[in-house]
Amino acid sequence: MSRRKPVIAANWKMHKNRDEALQFIYSVNMEVPGREYVDAVIFAQAPVLRDLVKRQGDHLDIGAQNMHEKTEGAFTGEISAALLSNIGVSYVLIGHSERREHFNETDASVNRKLHQAFRYELQPLLCVGESLKTRQAGKTQSFVRSQVERALEGLSKEQVAELVIAYEPIWAIGTGETATVEQAEAAIRGIRETLAELYDAAVADNTRILYGGSVKKENIDDLLAEETIDGALVGGASRSPDNFLYMCEAAYKAKSP
Repeated sequence: MSRRKPVIAANWKMHKNRDEALQFIYSVNMEVPGREYVDAVIFAQAPVLRDLVKRQGDHLDIGAQNMHEKTEGAFTGEISAALLSNIGVSYVLIGHSERREHFNETDASVNRKLHQAFRYELQPLLCVGESLKTRQAGKTQSFVRSQVERALEGLSKEQVAELVIAYEPIWAIGTGETATVEQAEAAIRGIRETLAELYDAAVADNTRILYGGSVKKENIDDLLAEETIDGALVGGASRSPDNFLYMCEAAYKAKSP
């Protein structure tokens, strides 16, 4: 059994108004397994982050979906790591494929954001993953390896051991298509091998790596049964309190000693 504590992360994307967000958190904050068993995280839109932090209870953590790489400055519409830390946010999502595609994020900017997150003691959740074209060309492993190498440049092994990584094949995000357990396991195994080569075997063994991409109640148990998969980054299915609680319980059952 893995010694790594599982993570179930809900990425709400641009969904839920304040009332809906509060209704959700009141439904789950006392029901999810304790932090000693599962890290349960909600990534919400920026305007409701402080409201959720104040009501997260003892078992939940709240994360931002994005942050700027600079500490402060003339960056209208952006949000700083300093502010996120100040209002009690614990996690930040970095490098999601939708940010890369729609907002021109690059491996270099992802790297700068990771450094900034650690500077302000935020827990980064780094997203990597390939397109369908890349997979069909047989280049999944080399592409994801390159993303990991560039994202982690300059980070210490102590920092990387605290990082959470999500493997999210782009072709499976919001499409209803899910990578097979074998495909997910192979990609995640490749990430661990990359970490071992960049740092050492202990970093590779201790870093938590999740799967994301059309995760739902119907496939979460099979994914969590894999020793190398430490949880899930969940999109649409995570907006239901019942689904979120089911997945947190599934992680607890699958990964408890």
